[in-house]
Amino acid sequence: MQRTHNLTSRRLVGEPIRIEPGYAEVKLKAIDEMKVDEHGLVHGGFTFGLADYAAMLAVNEPTVVLGKAEVKFTKPVKVGDELLARAKVMEELDRKKVVHVEVFNQRDEKVLDGKFYCYVLEKHVLES
Repeated sequence: MQRTHNLTSRRLVGEPIRIEPGYAEVKLKAIDEMKVDEHGLVHGGFTFGLADYAAMLAVNEPTVVLGKAEVKFTKPVKVGDELLARAKVMEELDRKKVVHVEVFNQRDEKVLDGKFYCYVLEKHVLES
């Protein structure tokens, strides 16, 4: 059951398809609004957003936030691509969770590989 980021746009960030303790999968279809040029190249921010969302769902705590990410874009994404993000919690150090995320296109080619450093806060980041 999804416990965090419940209002995330499925159209722009992705749709959860699997959430288990320490693991999540999220899919996203690259749409025309995401393109940056006449070739249909998709802005990397959308691929990153998908990976970030998958990391948050792998942790799946209501107050989880991203502190740092180390990502490598390995292939371009274009309009029409169907992306699948797989996120797995690799380390748990108290409130810090290190999540490995891989994003693949419909040809099973890796388009992003990353490590996301997530933190579970005592209360919502915007609460004083």
